[in-house]
Amino acid sequence: MKIAVNTRWLLQNKLEGIGNFSHNLLSRLVKNQPEVEFDFYFDRPFHASFLYGKNVNGIRLMPPARHPYLWYIWYEYSLKRKLNQTKPDLFFSPDGFIPTTGKTKTLNTIHDLNFEHNPDWVPSNVAKYYKKFFPLCTKVATRLITVSEFSKKDVENTYGIADDKIDVVYNSASSTFIKKSDDEISNFKAQYTQGQPYFIFLGALNPRKNLQNIFPAFDKLNSDHKLVVVGEKMHWDLEIEQAYKNMANQDAVVFTGRLASADLNTALSGATALVFPSLFEGFGIPIIEAFRAETAVITANNSSMPEVAGDAAILVNAESQDEITLAMQKLESEPELRKSLIKKGKVQAEKFDWDASAKKLWDIMLKTINS
Repeated sequence: MKIAVNTRWLLQNKLEGIGNFSHNLLSRLVKNQPEVEFDFYFDRPFHASFLYGKNVNGIRLMPPARHPYLWYIWYEYSLKRKLNQTKPDLFFSPDGFIPTTGKTKTLNTIHDLNFEHNPDWVPSNVAKYYKKFFPLCTKVATRLITVSEFSKKDVENTYGIADDKIDVVYNSASSTFIKKSDDEISNFKAQYTQGQPYFIFLGALNPRKNLQNIFPAFDKLNSDHKLVVVGEKMHWDLEIEQAYKNMANQDAVVFTGRLASADLNTALSGATALVFPSLFEGFGIPIIEAFRAETAVITANNSSMPEVAGDAAILVNAESQDEITLAMQKLESEPELRKSLIKKGKVQAEKFDWDASAKKLWDIMLKTINS
């Protein structure tokens, strides 16, 4: 049996979102299915560490797809031609895109349809490409997976896809996320917050992640806490910039940029709470990372976040600065509430496991091949 895979998102030292999803599932599939030959298709030079076993062939296809026009060439010409030549039993894509014609059976992944509901949050040329090819790629795929029940329903309702064509394979967080030691947390505080307590935000710094409401909500807190902001600017816009500039307590905001996994684990472990009231998520991995690091969570009551958080977080209206402020005040002043949420979070995190997701994905692959 041969399975071809779109591995464009496996980027050394830059695993985020789809890249983490790809890495955690594919590394397990390769190990669990040594009798299967995997063809991994990259669009740039790739690191050997992403070839997870002797049963993996790493193949680079041109062109390097950095622009919608080049995406089209890569999927519709380079990849399709290669699949027609090699004739795999299945092509699996973790990013929503597949060749829109061809004879190969396909299993496609839809993480979320954010661009359909909020096109202004995506660069116009990207939104235009997504709006044309996402619906087409969902309809021509043999089967689909999503990363949450919320995303499954969204795909059904937005594109008119039948319920029985879609399976849910949950995301998770790295099993290396644990509660870090007091010494490690103290060292982190000494480096970033002058020893002060802090709330933490984690994610790309863009409008969808809601910093435009988090900054003023934190500014109202009147606390000795810092706000540690972990992530890189990605479509940082005028509204976010203005919200930050308008802060009276601007000096309490600490931008760390991107942190290595171990440092991120420590940062989460030491926080009073993760503040993650995103405006839209297909899953929300930082919620599970915080649960594993034994940190309380404030998240939003929209999209997939109630599904992922369960009863283990404070849910707020993401557009209500007052609700975000109140949630921070409660977790700062009520240690018993924080302990209760941490305890519930450890239980909730157990529902999301990469080993279980990899096993489910393999079963879906076989179902797709045999359909």
